[in-house]
Amino acid sequence: MISFINRFSVGAVLAAVAVVGSAFGQVTSTRSNNDTRTQDIVRAQDAVNDVLVRSGVFFKEGLLAYEDRKLSDAAEKFNRSVEVFLTSTLNIQREGKLQGCYNQLIETVYRIEFPIDSQLPQVRNLSGTCGWNIDNTLADKVASLAKSSLIRPNATPSTSTVANGQGPSIPDQSQIGFNSQEFVPAIGDELATIQLTEEEQQVDANPVAQAQYQYIQYAVANKSLGFSFQVHPMIQQYINYYRGRGRQTMEVGLYRSGMFMRMARRIFKEEGIPENVAWLGQVESAWKPSALSWAAASGLWQFIPGTGARYGLQRTAYVDERNSFEEATRASARYLKFLYNRYGNWELGIAAYNCGEGNVDRAIRRAGVSNFWAAYPYLPQETRNYVPNILATILIANNPGQYGFGHIRPAAPLEYDRVRVPASTNLSILAQASDTTVQYLRYLNPHLRSNVTPPTPYIINVPARKGDEVVALFRRIPAAKINNTNLANSATGESWQNLSNRTGVSVADLMAANPGMAVPRGKVFVPVAGNNVQATSYSRPTNAAASAATAGVKVVKAKAGDTVQKLAERNNANPTEVAKFNGLLPNSVLGAGREIKIPSR
Repeated sequence: MISFINRFSVGAVLAAVAVVGSAFGQVTSTRSNNDTRTQDIVRAQDAVNDVLVRSGVFFKEGLLAYEDRKLSDAAEKFNRSVEVFLTSTLNIQREGKLQGCYNQLIETVYRIEFPIDSQLPQVRNLSGTCGWNIDNTLADKVASLAKSSLIRPNATPSTSTVANGQGPSIPDQSQIGFNSQEFVPAIGDELATIQLTEEEQQVDANPVAQAQYQYIQYAVANKSLGFSFQVHPMIQQYINYYRGRGRQTMEVGLYRSGMFMRMARRIFKEEGIPENVAWLGQVESAWKPSALSWAAASGLWQFIPGTGARYGLQRTAYVDERNSFEEATRASARYLKFLYNRYGNWELGIAAYNCGEGNVDRAIRRAGVSNFWAAYPYLPQETRNYVPNILATILIANNPGQYGFGHIRPAAPLEYDRVRVPASTNLSILAQASDTTVQYLRYLNPHLRSNVTPPTPYIINVPARKGDEVVALFRRIPAAKINNTNLANSATGESWQNLSNRTGVSVADLMAANPGMAVPRGKVFVPVAGNNVQATSYSRPTNAAASAATAGVKVVKAKAGDTVQKLAERNNANPTEVAKFNGLLPNSVLGAGREIKIPSR
C-alpha cells in the first residue's frame, strides 16, 4: 500500500479539510471529488493513528518489562516503539501529531534510562501527547524506579567506606542504563583506596628500584618523554606497585592501549599537547569507553556532565559524546591544555583534571607555592595517588621491557572510517550499507543512545575501508527516503525479476528505486512499502542440497509472514543462533518457502 502522505503534502490535507467543511449544506457539481478527498483524508488519519497505536503497544510493553527490572527486554521494546515511526512511510517532522509524540518518546526513553533529579521521565505527559492508554499507576511506578537509580554527580564516597578499604560506593550497575550501554566501574575509583605497602615504598634499600629511580631522573633530565616533571620517590613506588600487586591492571591497560593510543597521540599532537600525556587515559578508564565512575564520570577520559558540556561534548536523548572515541579525546586534550596554561606545570594540571581547579587552587593557597609536591598534603587522597600513578604509567609504557612488561603485545588499533549521515538515520540501513551488523556499529559508536542517529546530520564511525562505499550508496537516494529503504546484495548475472522474487518488491518499484541501473549490480536499494515493516536483511537463497547434507543441521522452510525469530521459536531453537548461522538478523523477514538452517543443540 502506498501511503497517502507520499502523494499529498500536509498542506494539501488541510486544504482538503477546508474544502470538505465548506461543502456542507451546498449542492455542487464536485461532490464526487469531495468524497474522494474525504476518503484520502480518512486514510491519511488512519495511517497516522496506526503508527501511534503500534508504537504505544511496544512502549507499554517496555514499561512493563522495566517495572519487572528486565532491562534488556525493556530496551528492545523501547527501541521497537521508536522504530515504528522510523520505518513508517509518513513524514514525521511534517505531521504535527507524530512529531510531538516522537520527540517526547525519545526524551522519555532517555530519561527512563538515564534520569537526573531535574528531569525524571514524564510518562504521563507522553501518554497524553500520543493518546496512549497507559495506567497512571504504571507511569508513576516507572518514574519512581528511575528516580531510585539516579547517579548524583555531586555525591562523595563516605569516609567509613574508604576507611574500610572497600572504595567509594558505585551505583548498582544493573540499575544504570539498558543493554545499549553496559557501564563498567572506572579504574580511577580504585585510586582512592590504594595503600602502598612498606615493600612497595622501598626505593633506596632496593637495588632494582634504585636503578630504576636513577633512570627516571635521567629520562626527565634529557626530556626524552616529551615533557618535564619533578622527580619524586613516590613515582618509583607506584612502579614497584605495578611490578607486583598491580601487574594485572598494568598488563590489561598496556594491551588495550593498542586500540586507542594511536588515535589519542594524533589528536593530542594536533592540539599541542605532549603525546605521552595521553597515557592519562589508561589510569582513567583502562581504555574502556563504557567506564563509569562513582561520580558519574564516563568514557575513556572520564568526563563528568558539566565539564563535558564545557568542552563541547553533547549529552542529549540521542548521544552522550563523553563515551565517543575522537570527540571525547579532543575534549580531553583541550581541557588538559587549559589546565597546563593555568598552572604552568603538568603535575598540577593533571591533578586538576582529577579533582577540579577549585581543589587545586585551595591546595596551592595553603601550600603557598604552585608546586604539586608542596600542595600534596592538601589535595584529596585520590588525587595524591593519581598524579604519581600516571607518571609511573608513562614511564612503564615508554620502556615496558625495563619494568618486566616486554611480553605484552598491544591490541591492534581500532580502525574505522568516519562518514556524515543524514538526520535520524536508522543503524539498520547503515549496517547493510557497510556490510556489518547493528551491534558492531554500536560498538564503534558507544556514544549513541539507540539505533538511530541524532535528528541532524551526524558523523558516524563505520567499519574500516567502508566509508567511500557508504557515502556512494547514500548519495544515490534522497535523505528523506533512507529509512524507508533496505539493501539487497545482488549476484552477478541476476535479473530484476529474480531480485523481485527474493525481496517481494515489484520489478517496477525496484527499478524506480535504482535509476540508471539497467541490471542489478552490487548493493541494490529495496523500497519499503506500507507501515508494518521490520528491519530486513536480504541474502542469496541457500542451496538446499548443500544445506541438507550439513551434519547436525536441520533445514526448514519459512511460512508467509515469518521472521527468523518466529521460525526459530516454532522449531524450539534460539533465534539469535539461527540468525547468526544463516547470516541474518533475528527480525529479518523471510519469504514464503525460504529455506533456513537450524543448528542442532
